[in-house]
Amino acid sequence: MTKKIVLCVAVLAMVCGFSAIGMAGGEGPETVTIDTAKKSGSTVTFQHWAHQGRAECADCHHSKNADGSQGPYVAGAEAACKTCHDGSIADKSVATAKKAAHKKCKGCHKEKNGPTKCGDCHKK
Repeated sequence: MTKKIVLCVAVLAMVCGFSAIGMAGGEGPETVTIDTAKKSGSTVTFQHWAHQGRAECADCHHSKNADGSQGPYVAGAEAACKTCHDGSIADKSVATAKKAAHKKCKGCHKEKNGPTKCGDCHKK
């Protein structure tokens, strides 16, 4: 009887342990640090893994079509936002990485009651 209890507890511990490992990790880096200001040294540390449980990859990531328009998400082809959002995009509301991030991130945070004040994301 005692052996059965020990075996059951051991199996349960293993299942819980593997579940916790699966929930802790994710695709891509755990965090992404974004340098946001030229002079002040302000950064945003984006908790990538924490957001993966709340959103789909395509909610944030996308590709660029040959004509320069926004294309669909392509797994494994992620690039830094500023690669394209460098001021050259015709839509001025997302022309720079800063504007694109504020529009996308703050919009989602407002929808889901996340942080929206400057100091919530930008730490000095």
